[in-house]
Amino acid sequence: MAQDVPSIPGAGVNQPYSAWRWAKIKDQLLEQFRLMCQIRIFEENCARLYKAGEIPGFVHLSIGQEASAVGACTALRPTDGIVSNHRGHGHCIAKGLSVESMFLELMARDEGACAGRGGSMHIADPTLGIYGANGIVGAGIAIANGPAVAARLRGEDNITLVFFGDGAVAQGSFHEAVNIAALWKLPVIFYCENNHYAEFSAAADQHPVGLSARAGAYGIPFFSLDGNDVTAVHDGMRGIVDMVRGGAGPVLVEAETYRWHGHYEGDPERYRSKEEGAEWRERDPLERARRTLREAGCSAEELDAIAAEQEREVTAAIEHARRAPAPAGSSLHEHVVRAHASHPEPQDRVGSEDFRMMDAVRLALEAEMEDDPEVFMAGIDIAAGGNVFGITRGLHERWPARVLDTPISENAMLGLGVGAAMAGMKPVLEVMYMDFITVCFDQVVNQAAKLSFMTGGKAQMNLTIRTQFGAGRSSGSQHSQSLEALLAHIPGITVVMPSNPWDAYGLLRSAIQDPNPVVFIENRMEYGRKGPKPPRDTCIPIGRARIAREGSGVTVVSYSRMFNTCATVVDELVEEGIDVELIDLRTIAPLDWDTIHASLVKTNRLVVVHEAVRDFGIGAEIVARMADEGFWSLDAPMVRVGSAFTPAPYAPNLEQAWLPDRERIAEAIRKVANA
Repeated sequence: MAQDVPSIPGAGVNQPYSAWRWAKIKDQLLEQFRLMCQIRIFEENCARLYKAGEIPGFVHLSIGQEASAVGACTALRPTDGIVSNHRGHGHCIAKGLSVESMFLELMARDEGACAGRGGSMHIADPTLGIYGANGIVGAGIAIANGPAVAARLRGEDNITLVFFGDGAVAQGSFHEAVNIAALWKLPVIFYCENNHYAEFSAAADQHPVGLSARAGAYGIPFFSLDGNDVTAVHDGMRGIVDMVRGGAGPVLVEAETYRWHGHYEGDPERYRSKEEGAEWRERDPLERARRTLREAGCSAEELDAIAAEQEREVTAAIEHARRAPAPAGSSLHEHVVRAHASHPEPQDRVGSEDFRMMDAVRLALEAEMEDDPEVFMAGIDIAAGGNVFGITRGLHERWPARVLDTPISENAMLGLGVGAAMAGMKPVLEVMYMDFITVCFDQVVNQAAKLSFMTGGKAQMNLTIRTQFGAGRSSGSQHSQSLEALLAHIPGITVVMPSNPWDAYGLLRSAIQDPNPVVFIENRMEYGRKGPKPPRDTCIPIGRARIAREGSGVTVVSYSRMFNTCATVVDELVEEGIDVELIDLRTIAPLDWDTIHASLVKTNRLVVVHEAVRDFGIGAEIVARMADEGFWSLDAPMVRVGSAFTPAPYAPNLEQAWLPDRERIAEAIRKVANA
């Protein structure tokens, strides 16, 4: 059972009120009635515009659920945050987003709330505390923890309310997010709008237990509200909000309601009866609010005037949207990646002393934590344990509130990082092994990478994901993968892979300062590699390769550990008379095409080497691009060297046969140089 909590006046109850009570709530209820009318009229017009082809994308309407959105949002402060879902129009309007900016967005106009990049399912405005509707079911539940963490670190008493449907409860995101919120006692209200259907499936067919049982399992309070009674929702939520703001930790709320339309516009609705719909229409939240206001002394004419005013406002918004221009074709690439800082490339790489790669990572983290209070770290065993390799050891002792151990919940960890970044923080999240990034791929691919673009640049996404890889120690197929090509294929993601301590230090500092989501990939086999220690304020420019050795015979491009193997091979080949120009990419996305192309023009030959499997890899992209842009400079076929196209083997002899080695690299360079 859920924990016992104080009762909440008015929650889910229709009850008579005395005269003084009516006077107290009349103005409040009039404003709520206005908002519900606005939402209803907005949604009805959305249905018409979609049918007429004026709204081009998917539309999921919340007609019938107006009281749930309005009652909940009017219990919040303007500084509180909400996270929404694909059925989020009502939530956004109730939180203060104008119908004009929303119609502009739905009709794909440049002046829209998200500059025409988000559409119906992705409306957001972090400046209003609206941290995004979301087209991925359940994804926003994990994101909601982020603004809550940000508020706590800043010493604010803001809370976050996340809306989700009954279908989202079956997602792993729900479990991970509620678990971590309960563990950390975060100020989050998990608000389930139970409209009885998860897309086409009845809720009874989706869940073995109810939400109250789930709340009990997490040790958090549970409340049930009549989601079609705006007064009951507001009164109940007012008490719940005060509880959460006062430090009680998260709560789980279930508001029972019903969507009048199908899952999406055009849904044939074969899964429910017309009789059921008619029964719920008798519980119309607008009519219930109207009856309550009539009892409070409002005339029918007064209420009709409010509805008519909303009709005029919505009509004017539609007409404005019809006249507004679509985004210019030339703006296609805007809001994908913000400009990387233009750090100068250090000319003198002679340090005061040598230090290890793992020391470089720790000192870079330490420097950013010292310099910027908006930076915080979260990950599995990074605090008390100091990371599985001991890299973060000692940081939790210095910053106990900003170096956080999470449960083994990569999706929840990445989600809270995304939400915290939207709230203006600079989270550094550690995914223990690169292979595990697949566990939280939604938050990387669909959230971190896309939210800046889908919000027209409104969502900040200063977020760093640290992870590591490296084969050669029989770690097997699920702990040895080099997945940088998978990440580099995603627009919006920056991928960095240093090969030496100097660059590791400078690039990690640049990554944490960068306004984009950056995946910073370390090779665990190189943690002990020593090299010069740079000055404290050193930053390395992101997106710029380094020519480690100039030459004229053949260009060799590599990165991370394989760059160091290549450097050893090149030293040997020079003695054979093969003059190699050696390039360390350092940044995988964006690639420094200019440096690669200029070198190819000089040498007329190219070899690309990486630890990842050869097929469909970074080498393939480089070779394809150079075939397009540098074909007439080529004097020999270009060659790629990578691991065999199999999973990483466990047996040591097979693993060594799988990995590129010095002999294979040398053979490839000789072949190209002598062609």
